[in-house]
Amino acid sequence: MTSDSPDAPGARRNASTSLRRALSILMHLAADESHPHGTSLTDLATGLQMSKSTVLRLVGPLRDTRLVDQDPETGHYRLGPQNALLGQLYLERLDIRRTAAPLLHQLAQDAREAVHLVSFDPPEIVYIDKVESPQAVRMHSRIGGRQPAYCTATGKAFLAHAAEDVVDRTIAAGLPARTPATITSPEQLRAELARIREHGYAVDDVENELDIRCVAAPVFDHSGAVTTAVSVSGPASRVTHDRLTEMSRQVIETARALTDALGGTAPTPR
Repeated sequence: MTSDSPDAPGARRNASTSLRRALSILMHLAADESHPHGTSLTDLATGLQMSKSTVLRLVGPLRDTRLVDQDPETGHYRLGPQNALLGQLYLERLDIRRTAAPLLHQLAQDAREAVHLVSFDPPEIVYIDKVESPQAVRMHSRIGGRQPAYCTATGKAFLAHAAEDVVDRTIAAGLPARTPATITSPEQLRAELARIREHGYAVDDVENELDIRCVAAPVFDHSGAVTTAVSVSGPASRVTHDRLTEMSRQVIETARALTDALGGTAPTPR
């Protein structure tokens, strides 16, 4: 094998470097909010710390594959339509349960309580995955089971980021007391949803089942919508108020990691 062979170590290193630099052009164009209508060659070269000739060489194949487009009038570069196709195919083939599984198991190990992955079917939530608590006393939830949204931590995490008409329909469906602690007032529920948006997590403080306390955080998709939620639940004797600060941190970190894995964007709670 000669040094001119495409399989030679030097050639492979050069190809890898070129690929990384070409990908950095895509990532720069995606992140450049200061130039919504495209980025000039000069700005690209400056932002990436490359020469203009290098940028021109690397952007050629990206234009050929429509990953990058160039405005014929201004000459500015922007993301091309092929990115939309790749993104759609990624989302269509995404298995959220498989993606979430290692994160859920780690959360269950850290919190030592039951962990749920939940979807939203207003006015209810649906359990789509579960990791059992390692403790002897466990929750009797099951995958496919449903619970009201207004009195569960995951449901309130969804409602806190839902459209106003979804909240209205949920309230119209009824807010019956399931325990003495259930929020049954629309005004109190809306105040609770505002608090959830501010802090980034929701608590079911023995509101849905007697002796069960739960902490949940929302998972966001690429459009910023809440698609699923993650929760930790257990007997109130173990999930005490003293543990809520630590458990809320653990749940938020897991939900953010899943949001990142799904290519989503989450707002930053205050």
